[in-house]
Amino acid sequence: MPTVVRATIKPNSKKGPLVETAADGTLTLYVRAPAVEGKANKAACDLLAAHFGVPKSTVRLTAGAASRFKRFEID
Repeated sequence: MPTVVRATIKPNSKKGPLVETAADGTLTLYVRAPAVEGKANKAACDLLAAHFGVPKSTVRLTAGAASRFKRFEID
């Protein structure tokens, strides 16, 4: 059963790549990629894969492709 992760994306961040966890369990992902043509979404998937120690192919964006608030599934 896949794990669902809720995250807020901060594209073009000088702080990133970095993952911060909030008290409610949501993640804030700081990525250096711009929010153009899906580059920030791809960077967020790659960052989540590295954070959880899973292959990149197991992380999928399921909701929020055009929003800062996203939902990912990790197999």
